[in-house]
Parts: sequence; C-alpha cells; structure tokens
Amino acid sequence: MSEIAITDARGRLASIVDEARNAPVYLTRRNRAVAAVIDAAQLDRLLEDAEELADIRAVDAAWEETERLDETPIPWADVKRDLGLAP
Repeated sequence: MSEIAITDARGRLASIVDEARNAPVYLTRRNRAVAAVIDAAQLDRLLEDAEELADIRAVDAAWEETERLDETPIPWADVKRDLGLAP
C-alpha cells in the first residue's frame, strides 16, 4: 500500500496511475487517506463483488423475515409453473 499527499500527487499523476496498476495508491490530506487510485479492472471486479454481496445479503434478509413471520417459502418450481414458465 502506498500513500501520497494530494499536494505531492498533483505533479505525479502519470506515475501514480502506473503504480496503481499493481496496488492501490492512497491520496492523503493531513495524513488521512481521503481517496484512492486503483486499476480500472480491479475497480470493476470490486463493483461486481459488491453487487453479488448485496444480493447475498438480500437473500439472507428475506430468509430471516420468512423465519420471523413463521412463513413457509413457496417452492421455485411452483412459482415457475404459476408464471407459465414451466409445464
């Protein structure tokens, strides 16, 4: 992990982008990280993973609500049949 003050980063953008291809570069203000420069492909993977995690959490929350309300889940085969998606 590399850190650089924003004031120092202004003149080194190209080298910071090159460095970020290998690992994130944190931009600091008053010794606190306030932003990061990361490889675009890595950002895409992180966003995909975050979306997947959000989906998993939503499923977990739905199961918890089903248990809390003492409901019985409807089998997926029944749902598909009711929607005309299965014979």
